Amino acid sequence: MLGIVTKAYDYLKTHTALQTVVYATSLLEDDALFNAGLGSQIQSDGKVRLSACMMDGQSQKFSGVINIENVKNPVQVAEQLMPYDDRVLSGTGALDFARQNGFEYYDPITPQRQEEYLQKLDQQNRKGTVGCVALDASGHLAAATSTGGKGFEIPCRVSDSATVAGNFANAHAAISCTGVGEDIVSAALAAKIVTRVTDGFSLEQASNKSFLELRDFDGFAGIIGITASGEIYHEDSHPYMVWASYDEQAEVFP
Repeated sequence: MLGIVTKAYDYLKTHTALQTVVYATSLLEDDALFNAGLGSQIQSDGKVRLSACMMDGQSQKFSGVINIENVKNPVQVAEQLMPYDDRVLSGTGALDFARQNGFEYYDPITPQRQEEYLQKLDQQNRKGTVGCVALDASGHLAAATSTGGKGFEIPCRVSDSATVAGNFANAHAAISCTGVGEDIVSAALAAKIVTRVTDGFSLEQASNKSFLELRDFDGFAGIIGITASGEIYHEDSHPYMVWASYDEQAEVFP
């Protein structure tokens, strides 16, 4: 984790926030420790379906893929969709687009995930969704999120990760979420926090208020966020997340 956040910060020095969140999320997707890209959870029918998205705080454009199969870096497919009018694709449509744009067949199932699937291990053995938020030298914000789902879920379930509930950015703040997708969607969590920052809340205040509202239904979620002024904040409803930041130096928080 420390190596990834350091690489991402070095990359940010010469690239935009939008380019950097894709780069960092790709590195996380390529690490089998996490439930995104390589090593993602297997759904109940034995297949891996991936979802990922990105949002540009400057242009307010959002792009994503939902339940795409057999690609290495779904967040990079989302990146390729950004210039199009139809910027969120699912299932076979997302896969067809990926193949047409040079993304070759890739099997993200690892021996560990296959064993977990066969043995139907407890869900707490998994690591979660990955994401990145960034503020670049021009003052622009961006967010990206990628997931392999809950594991053993109904095939083609849609999580929060490729929606504005789980990933949102504008000129004021950027948020990426992890947790139970249905809870995050019910709370409209990422969009709600960013809206509150836009309305004058600090990031900490906006997050605290939004997480208090999660308690009404015992929602399970965690966020990482950054504002245009450089405020960095993390919060989770149940101690679970591992996250890292780079502000003068890299730090990892278990």
